[in-house]
This record gives sequence, C-alpha cells and structure tokens, in this order.
Amino acid sequence: MLQIDRWKRVLIFGICLLGLLYALPNAFYARVEAHNDAVAQIEATGVETPELAAARDGWPSWMPSHLVNLGLDLRGGAHLLGEVQVDQVYKSRMDALWPELRRALSDARDTVGSVRRVASPDGVLAIEIGNADQMAAATEIVRGFSTPVTTLTGAGQQSLAISTQGATLTIQLSDAEKAVTDDRTIQQSLEIVRRRVDEVGTREPTITRQGEDRILIQVPGIGSAAELKELIGTTAQLTFNPVVGTTADPQAQPGVGQTIAPSIDQPNLFYILEQSPVVTGEDLVDAMPASDENGLPSVNFRFNPTGARAFGAYTSANIGQPFAIVLDNEVISAPVIRSAITGGSGQISGSMDFDQANQLSILLRAGALPAELTFLEERTIGPELGQDSIEAGRISAIVATGLVAAYLIASYGLFGVFASIAVAVNVILILSIMSMMGATLTLPGIAGIVLTVGTAVDANVIIFERIREELRRAKRPFRAIEDGFREAMSAIMDANVTSFIAAAVMFYLGSGPVKGFAVTLTIGLVTSVFTAIFLTRLMILTWLEWRKPVQLNL
Repeated sequence: MLQIDRWKRVLIFGICLLGLLYALPNAFYARVEAHNDAVAQIEATGVETPELAAARDGWPSWMPSHLVNLGLDLRGGAHLLGEVQVDQVYKSRMDALWPELRRALSDARDTVGSVRRVASPDGVLAIEIGNADQMAAATEIVRGFSTPVTTLTGAGQQSLAISTQGATLTIQLSDAEKAVTDDRTIQQSLEIVRRRVDEVGTREPTITRQGEDRILIQVPGIGSAAELKELIGTTAQLTFNPVVGTTADPQAQPGVGQTIAPSIDQPNLFYILEQSPVVTGEDLVDAMPASDENGLPSVNFRFNPTGARAFGAYTSANIGQPFAIVLDNEVISAPVIRSAITGGSGQISGSMDFDQANQLSILLRAGALPAELTFLEERTIGPELGQDSIEAGRISAIVATGLVAAYLIASYGLFGVFASIAVAVNVILILSIMSMMGATLTLPGIAGIVLTVGTAVDANVIIFERIREELRRAKRPFRAIEDGFREAMSAIMDANVTSFIAAAVMFYLGSGPVKGFAVTLTIGLVTSVFTAIFLTRLMILTWLEWRKPVQLNL
C-alpha cells in the first residue's frame, strides 16, 4: 500500500501545483478583479479605452483569473428584506378581466340587459346587469372565463369564485387560484429582482425567498441600501392607456373603471384614463437609451408581435384621439394619434437626463414587478467593515494554522513538518476549488476553512498514532508506516463521511451564511482526505527512500 507508482506521484504533485496556481490570483485580489472587470467591459461594449487596457494588462492573460467571490459581510454592500404585496395582483387580474367580460355580456344584451361596473373592494369585480331575472344566463357567461386550477392542492377547483345578489354579479379569484397566484407572483418577483440586479453588474448577489411573501436581497459591492432600493423598488410599470379627459383638480373622482394620473412635466395637470391599458410593459421585448430628434435623452422601445398588433389596432381605430404613456402611475406624455402605428416600436422622451434614460431602459428590459415591494428591513455594510472582517479572518486562519503546525512538530517531529505542509496545501486547495467554482466566501465560510484545518490535522494524528502502535510491536519502519496508513483508513473515512452528511444537511436546509459554511466545509473534507492520505504518504515515502532509516522514533 505504501508504494506509489511514478505516474501517481506526478499526479499528486501536479494537483498541488495546479491548486497553487488557481489560488494565486486571490493573493492579488484588487489587481485581478480590475483585470476581470476590464475584460468583461471590453467584450460587452467593444470599446477599449487606455484605462481599460491598463487594467486588463495588470494581470497576465495566460494566468488563471478566477477569484473567490467575497460575500456581503466581507466586501460590504446592501441588505434588504422586502414583502411582496400580492393583493395588488388580485386587483390587476380583475381589472384586466373586466373589458373581456363587458364585451361578452354586451353581446348578450338582448338577454341580460344593460351592463355596468359598480364600485367594489380591490380584488373584487362587481357587475350590475339590467335584467335581474336573467342572472343565471349572465353567470353562465362569466363561468366561461373561469379555468381549472392546475395544482394538486387545487384539483377540481375553478379559478374564479362567482356569487350573485339581486342584480349584481360579484367575481373574484378563488382561494385555490389565490394560492397559485401568490406563488407565481413571488417567483416572478424573484426573477425580475435578479435580472435588475444583474443588469448593473454586481457580483454574486443573494436573492432568495423568505417565508410566504418575503424576498431577501443581499448585494455585495453596492454603495448603500438606498441605492439598492432605488433600483429594485421602482416597479417600472409602463402602460399605454386611453385618455378620457384632463383636470386641474388632484382630488377629482374618476368614474368606475377609470383612474387619475398626474403629468410628469406639468405639475397642475392630471389625466383621467381608462384603467385597462391597451398594451403594457409586459409586451416589450427591448428598450435602449437613445436621443430624440432634438438630441435630448430618450428611450426607444419595441413591442412583441402581440403588443404590436394590439397597439396597431388601437391607433388605427382612434386617429385624432389622445393616448397616454404611463410609467409608474405618472403620465410621461399624452400625444394625439396622427396615424396608425403598426411598426411595433416607439420612443419615450421627456424631462430626463442620459443617466435616467439608461436607468429607465434597464428597468424596462428587466420587466415590471408584478406587485409592490414593501421593505421591512434595510442595512448597509460599509467596505471598511468588510475589510476589517477580511483582516480578522486572515489573522485567525494564520494563527490557527500556526498553532496547529507548532503542536504537530512538537508532538511528531519531522512527521509533524510533513503534516504541517499538508495542512497548508489543504487550505490552498480549498481556495483554488472555490475560485474555480466561483463560490462566495463569507465569515462563516472562513470559520469552515479554519475548521477543516482541524479536520486535516485529525486525519494525520490518527495515522501517526497508528504508526506508533505498530512501532511498539517492534515492526520495521517501512512496515509500521504501511500498516499504520492501512489501519487508519477506515477511521478517517468514517469521520469524514459523518461530517459530510452534516454539511449536506446544512446546505440543503440552511440559507445564506449557513450554506456558505457548508460549502467550505464540504470542500475542506475532500481536500483534507487527499492531503492526509496521498500527500502526507508521498512525502513520508520520499523521505524513507532517501534516508532508509533502520529505526524510527515517532
């Protein structure tokens, strides 16, 4: 067992050298990070400025440039906990359903009589029909818009809950449909928040669901929680609504199915709009910052085929009428339709600078949040605190490794030196694997690395103690070492397998820092087994072949 083939020796030393090579960029973190950012920006824009070229050339292109990503507690950044207002989606669903129901019921006017929407709570659609004795016929028409709920828990239930009272028909989402809608809303919000954060080029954000209706957002490297809130909290809901009229009274009461929105350019002008839009930002496929015909900042947008058809049909039927471009309940502009717009593209211009135009295009590309995010918790961690954490973690790792090495050398002499080298290589391999994976290192992750130092030492101690036992039986050094490694193998594997199971449970059931600890612990378990069983054995065997000792004092 102690004999190692030449190709295995080359492989073991090769893995160690490769690990050192991939861990090396972390020793020059700022330089390599600037190199990576410059390369990414040059590839994305195709523009190479002298500053970008200097940053790119600050690290050799032939060297590995993967880094261990630093978490929020090490790098500084922003932490937000937001609650998704899912009730708003119920209202939007009912508002979107009304135009279709109005057309369907109007087609049956001879039976159900006149149709009008009456006031009702948010999320509830109340319709009054002229012929109360034909409520069954009206209910049957509405039921045609209900669909089966497609989940196991909602099997056999419909998406709409319909009730009647006198001449009024009340429609709302069923409980099963609300549960499905809530889950879909949270998932959609998660994806949109992730896309918005990714658009600004931040590194390794943590965006996860917390509980039923909350989202945890942690973004390293961003300036402040306020900056992150500005990016995420803006819903960027773009709609194109028919204009009913204008007013100077902000307290004016619009009719049922209508809404009032202020003009973004004229403080004393308010537009009364149809609540149901012609098209929405969901029909956008692209949005880019640009300049209008006067050279002022603007945003060019383009619809998908569905949006282009709806917009073209509306503008064709309403030439000479105004329509409003509404962003987050503010009217950006309300031009008069001069001709049919069938090309599927348009332009937003107004009082914005180029930075605002770029920010608006980012938000529109990412899409609108389906519901408002209310921030319950916000925290900013400064870069200085992150640097202090890095320094504290570095010192703790060095001190722990140094004390362990001193103990090993004091207890086992030369073999303790071999074990100390193996422990140092173990830490290097952990960093190299995390760099290649693009894993994120947090303070608990540093604790995981320090813990694996102890795990690696434990494996070496088990091996050395088994060798001592074999030497007490008067075995020759070569034979004692061979038997010691063989007898220690089962104990080492059992200890690491149980630790691996614990790490796996923490990874799958934990979140955030707990997962970071589990990742570094798992990697450390693998590398500690490699260094203890293969690297330490190779160093001992090389020494045995060189010195050929007759007896061994351990």
